[in-house]
Amino acid sequence: MAVHTKYRLITYSQEIVDGQPIFVSSNCLPAKALKYEPAGHSFHSAALKLMGVKEEKDNKDDSNNNNKKVVGDKEEAYLPSDSYSSKSKKKSGDGDKQQDHYALLGLSHLRFLATEDQIRKSYRETALRFHPDKQAALILAEETEVAKEAKKVEIDTHFKAIQEAYAVLTDPTKRRIYDSTDEFDDEIPTDCAPQDFFKVFGPAFMRNGRWSVNQPIPSLGDDKTSIKEVDNFYDFWYSFKSWREFPQADEHDIEQADNREDKRWMERQNAKLSEKARKEEYTRIRTLVDNAYKRDPRILRRK
Repeated sequence: MAVHTKYRLITYSQEIVDGQPIFVSSNCLPAKALKYEPAGHSFHSAALKLMGVKEEKDNKDDSNNNNKKVVGDKEEAYLPSDSYSSKSKKKSGDGDKQQDHYALLGLSHLRFLATEDQIRKSYRETALRFHPDKQAALILAEETEVAKEAKKVEIDTHFKAIQEAYAVLTDPTKRRIYDSTDEFDDEIPTDCAPQDFFKVFGPAFMRNGRWSVNQPIPSLGDDKTSIKEVDNFYDFWYSFKSWREFPQADEHDIEQADNREDKRWMERQNAKLSEKARKEEYTRIRTLVDNAYKRDPRILRRK
């Protein structure tokens, strides 16, 4: 009697027919079976140990983050729990780890460039892969009830995080706020050598162009770009309109308002903070444009 899967796990000796002691064999040295024959989950666990896929419990050290389990005929690595946070950060600088919605849906390489269709498609694939029903084998693979319960909580939390990521990224308002607080380099060039102008300022304009309401943004061009295109470029940036949101760490939580008057007061205070942040953002963009205009070799030649 043999068990056939992707691997030849266990083969019983012919002696079982004669009522003799049972021996278990694999690609390692023979080992005499215990008094009770493994069955069900115990059989699966014993087979994994014999294959070397699952290490003994007393030999584990910090392997939880990189542990692999065999499910059916496929080896699937479960995402470590520290790749996400169960609490999404609504405000920047609140001290909580912000859940990476794009990473959860496998869109880290696209981030704010991901289209709605790409988000929906990635969500369907990710949700199917990490649905709790699909992860049940990982719970059964745990040896103790405490470990099983912990794994169940981890799987449920991960799946809820995936659902939250999808809800945020498919809501235009929530996604705009999230993208506004996503990692971004606000630094702008202040000076450069004349020969490095396009190499230094070109990427800076492209980077900040993500915030433009009007798309596509014009290119800085090169030294051979016509002066008319250059003027159009600076006209665009001097009248730049940004969609970037600025949630502040010291904003008031409107949901905590005791009454209507408190809510209105909080809304006014939040509006003041947002307006101040927007002015600072426009000043930053204006500084970028001014710095480039003063050093643009095409403008200098015309002057």
